[in-house]
Amino acid sequence: MSWQYPVSRRTVLRGLGASIALPWLEAMAPRASATGAAAAEAVTELPRRAAYLYVPNGVSMDHWRPASVGADFELMPTLEPLREFKDDMLVLSGLTLDKARDHGDGGGDHARALSAFLTCSQPRKTHGADIKVGISVDQVATWKLGDATRLPSLELGCDAGSQVGNCDSGYSCAYSNNISWKTESTPLPKEVNPRLVFERLFLDGSQIAEKDRQRRMAMKKSVLDAIRQDAGKLNDRLGANDRRKLDEYLSSVRELEQRIQRSEKHTGPIKVPDYPVPTGIPTEYKDHLRVMCDMLVLAFQTDATRISTFIFANEGSNRGYPFIGVSEGHHDLSHHGDDKTKIEKISKINLFHTEQLAYLLTKLKSVREGEGTLLDQCMIVYGSGIGDGNRHNHDDLPILMFGKGGGSIQSGRHVQYPGETPLADLHLAILERLGVSTEKLGDSKGRLPGLS
Repeated sequence: MSWQYPVSRRTVLRGLGASIALPWLEAMAPRASATGAAAAEAVTELPRRAAYLYVPNGVSMDHWRPASVGADFELMPTLEPLREFKDDMLVLSGLTLDKARDHGDGGGDHARALSAFLTCSQPRKTHGADIKVGISVDQVATWKLGDATRLPSLELGCDAGSQVGNCDSGYSCAYSNNISWKTESTPLPKEVNPRLVFERLFLDGSQIAEKDRQRRMAMKKSVLDAIRQDAGKLNDRLGANDRRKLDEYLSSVRELEQRIQRSEKHTGPIKVPDYPVPTGIPTEYKDHLRVMCDMLVLAFQTDATRISTFIFANEGSNRGYPFIGVSEGHHDLSHHGDDKTKIEKISKINLFHTEQLAYLLTKLKSVREGEGTLLDQCMIVYGSGIGDGNRHNHDDLPILMFGKGGGSIQSGRHVQYPGETPLADLHLAILERLGVSTEKLGDSKGRLPGLS
């Protein structure tokens, strides 16, 4: 029996320098050339995705950690915005990032926290060119998954930051500003400009002449206008449900492109000390976070990549949050010294971040894929390499995971692990569910149990 695919999963729409990948469509499901029970049993295996979201300076754990374990846990105030996603959530307590500890190197907890979060390796203390830490889990995943998509991985963030110099007690700025490491000495800088992310996702620069791209931009053509003819041909091959889904998807891409264009017209200074203001970035931090969330969703929805990282703010960030009534710097407040007023302000910042996480999850869950949603196929890790910012501890980290990993995760629980359980064990468990076989990552001891 042979299988036929009316529309390839890798189909893209092209025209005048634009390249648009497609969401999952019913027409991409395999169909048997023969009829009968065997054809009815055909199952399309949807791709699994993983994203790692990072927030700096730890959290107020008293407002975070549920009091009970299992499925009947109660959400604490910082997690309240995620109530709609409780059944999609795992709260993972007790995980430790040992390689973020000093081990005789003294200060530098912030630099170590971010650089070790996905590598689980000890960064070399240097602010010179001889940086060294380890390969991050997202890049290990690309060893197997990178060739399956147009982009091996997507690195996103909202703070630029320098790649050189001394940013934290003798540690290079590269450690404080990068979470993704392709090799032990090569960080993958994140993209903070949504315009450039959009072009990376949807412009096929390797297959066109630069003059065609300039022509499209000069004519102020929409990316979607450029592929209209190709979309029309595809539309004739689709059923009613797929035509509706394709139209909705293209409309969402057009709306996002228009939002970016509008934001570029009103770009103003971002109130973050010592950071230059990239052009094309929304003035408001909340808007910036959300448009980057949209980029991540579009990247996963179109299968442009299956691996992403997203740093909400660089580690040690001293950004103020006056729009939620917190004018003081985040890092300064994290050293609260048990001052109740400062703790409440830190909690407001933590709450703001989980509200943006809820926005991302809403987007992922709104996308239908197969018999479920895009979120069902994902493993979204959210957390920090610091537990309590006042203590600068790296044990009992605030770690959440969302999604069902294509049915491999039993979500909707608070799981408490024994103290000193390596965070690296979670990374190994995720790699296994992505189909990536590796026995060791950083200081891992084995694959984290209790996820399924």
